[in-house]
Amino acid sequence: MTVHRFFVPPEQAAGNRFVIPPAIERQVRTVLRLRDGDRIVLLTGDGSEATCRLEAGDCVVEDRRTSAGEPAHRLTVVQALLKGDGLETVIQQGTELGVAAFRLVVTERCVAREVSPRKLERLRAIAREAAEQSERGRVPPVEAPVPLSDAVAGGDVLLAERVDGPRLRDIGGPSVVVVGPEGGFSPAELAAAEERGLALVGLGPRILRSQTVAAAVAAAVLSRTGDFA
Repeated sequence: MTVHRFFVPPEQAAGNRFVIPPAIERQVRTVLRLRDGDRIVLLTGDGSEATCRLEAGDCVVEDRRTSAGEPAHRLTVVQALLKGDGLETVIQQGTELGVAAFRLVVTERCVAREVSPRKLERLRAIAREAAEQSERGRVPPVEAPVPLSDAVAGGDVLLAERVDGPRLRDIGGPSVVVVGPEGGFSPAELAAAEERGLALVGLGPRILRSQTVAAAVAAAVLSRTGDFA
């Protein structure tokens, strides 16, 4: 039987016995129809988890431990805004692969120029659901969009199409990678990035969709650091 996993506020899962956290009570009782004797796993976002048995409306803690699915290497993806549901793909796949955080940015060639509060909450919900499904111990934060220059610093790695120079394989395991929009970065943005000390890294001979880049790079970096297959 599937043991369902839920992220809940830490104060709702304190102690060895407590009521079913209000944040998930409806899902547990009405949607999933779980009953006394069934088990669930509660995660409080700090990298730990508790296996609980349902009993008379309460959660009885049977075991607490460190979540095994959280990567040691903390990779942040700085992602330019994308049109349609492209960002949803980036957040879902990146979370499943082990990305630690997402920063959204607006660049010169972004078709989408903003993210509504409702859509931002949707992206954060996708991160939470993907973290539960993939047995993560933390939910990657999804930051509201800011200009590109406000989200990057020297030492970050900016990924650009057909740039002469190093490839990702040549620079080890970066902690921050910057992914452009559908049209890539403008020449002015590439020049500004170099001036600020960012490493410009080529993506190889093939043109990838932006939402593909984030997943491919996350898999490559986390594989190199021992946090992926």
